[in-house]
Amino acid sequence: MEHFVTLYHGSEQIIEEPTFGKGKANNDFGLGFYCTENEELAKEWAVSSLRSGFANRYTLDTEYMNILNLNSPDYTILNWIAVLVEHRLFAIKTPVARRAKRYLIDHFSVNVNAFDLITGYRADDSYFDYAESFLNNGITVQQLAQAMRLGKLGEQIAVKSKFAFSQLHYAGFDIAQKEKYFSIRKARDDDANRMYLKMLEQEDDGLYIQDIMRGGIQNDDPRIPRNLSE
Repeated sequence: MEHFVTLYHGSEQIIEEPTFGKGKANNDFGLGFYCTENEELAKEWAVSSLRSGFANRYTLDTEYMNILNLNSPDYTILNWIAVLVEHRLFAIKTPVARRAKRYLIDHFSVNVNAFDLITGYRADDSYFDYAESFLNNGITVQQLAQAMRLGKLGEQIAVKSKFAFSQLHYAGFDIAQKEKYFSIRKARDDDANRMYLKMLEQEDDGLYIQDIMRGGIQNDDPRIPRNLSE
């Protein structure tokens, strides 16, 4: 990440002063202010089928920040999903899923509150369903990694610490028209779903979450996909 970055926050509101400590605790990486470096993606996130929104723009100096990049080679997809299941509300449909949630948190979770900024995938729409399917033993970890690349989802950046909030400076906004950006968002999601269903038709001998738990598999196992950004 560059020293000085421009971030965009898609919202139905203009937000000139993001407030530390406010927001939803059940977001992907817990409490924080969620942004992206991609303005077009922020506009997709800003709109609904009923209304337009805003891509709020901010500058941020990251020089002295502790940054967690879950999409770097230092972490596996199981680190990402462990953080996700610790914070998001998943449908726990089976005893396997209940044990899986505990196993992932115990063996793969990362203390996100120790960082100023966090970079990783955004588990919205279909992408959340893919993660939920893995948790319920429906797809393998290899299929999950492949699924998260579908539809060119892009990355989000969560501003976490009080210090990071103090370095976030409002720089204006652009309007996101629902007529344009909701259709783009829906097309991205539809494309991902089509590719996902096509992927499921292929034979796969990868690791299901039940295999991972039974084998006591850890983060250093070469079968667990790394470097999600590629």
